[in-house]
Amino acid sequence: MPETEEISKGLEDVNIKWTRLTTIDGNKGILRYGGYSVEDIIASGAQDEEIQYLFLYGNLPTEQELRKYKETVQKGYKIPDFVINAIRQLPRESDAVAMQMAAVAAMAASETKFKWNKDTDRDVAAEMIGRMSAITVNVYRHIMNMPAELPKPSDSYAESFLNAAFGRKATKEEIDAMNTALILYTDHEVPASTTAGLVAVSTLSDMYSGITAALAALKGPLHGGAAEAAIAQFDEIKDPAMVEKWFNDNIINGKKRLMGFGHRVYKTYDPRAKIFKGIAEKLSSKKPEVHKVYEIATKLEDFGIKAFGSKGIYPNTDYFSGIVYMSIGFPLRNNIYTALFALSRVTGWQAHFIEYVEEQQRLIRPRAVYVGPAERKYVPIAERK
Repeated sequence: MPETEEISKGLEDVNIKWTRLTTIDGNKGILRYGGYSVEDIIASGAQDEEIQYLFLYGNLPTEQELRKYKETVQKGYKIPDFVINAIRQLPRESDAVAMQMAAVAAMAASETKFKWNKDTDRDVAAEMIGRMSAITVNVYRHIMNMPAELPKPSDSYAESFLNAAFGRKATKEEIDAMNTALILYTDHEVPASTTAGLVAVSTLSDMYSGITAALAALKGPLHGGAAEAAIAQFDEIKDPAMVEKWFNDNIINGKKRLMGFGHRVYKTYDPRAKIFKGIAEKLSSKKPEVHKVYEIATKLEDFGIKAFGSKGIYPNTDYFSGIVYMSIGFPLRNNIYTALFALSRVTGWQAHFIEYVEEQQRLIRPRAVYVGPAERKYVPIAERK
């Protein structure tokens, strides 16, 4: 296609907002939330709710602030019956992210009084984080042919979610792993889903419509689905002894892409991937069938880094996260790992929405460079040949 003016395809490296939320140095492999490195956050044993609070309020909470914040989140656990019905009426084979989208869109349809307001935006967001837990629980339980269930208040967001999803008391290891996954996927600046949501709320549409737009973008395989694709890749290899042959036959020969490798921003090892790898190793060690997948992944990782590391292509956060989810107990089904990503990312989405609407409000309306025919005269259909 002829280009008369230069454009930035995919808006690559185009800055569309200011933010205090997340900073990334893709060359050095640095990721910080509000100035705090993700490594320090995870090493400190922080609860996900502390990081949720950080994103919504700009500071880590005191004990009293955290207790009050948790109460607001937990209010959201009781979602309306029509939201559960919106999920239960869908085929159980439906895409998990699409099911989340239908549920959140149902909330948007019922929300007739929403107004952006600095005094209430953060409470709305906190309650929606609770609602997203209840929605994701019921998406998972519907897929697994289990009855509807709502999360109940507990010591942590991760614990309430897992207990309700599985219908049993989650172990400490499972809770800790889920808590870490929730934190690691909280935000990553303005990828496609966040941008889609920002476009929606720039019109002053409601919070739920912004999340629906973000989910619609996440559903696409160029953004979501990477964790599932990585697991499917490991399943195809089947045995650690077959990794080298599979790599040479499929990756070196250009038949397939190495899933879970490469990132638009990181040109070195994704810091989130390192943490996910450590959790995957620890959790899978107690589950032989999952540990075999981990062994395949680590062996394939070595071949991938040797082949592509010099080009700045390394494992990204989705390479090992699926193994973590599998170790916790979630099967590879219906794009559920991407739905778990959305459960985490709803915090970052809403924080960006609030930041944009409150501080930088302007309708997002880009332009396009026309490269079609010059002016033409319209000919009535009877005269066309």
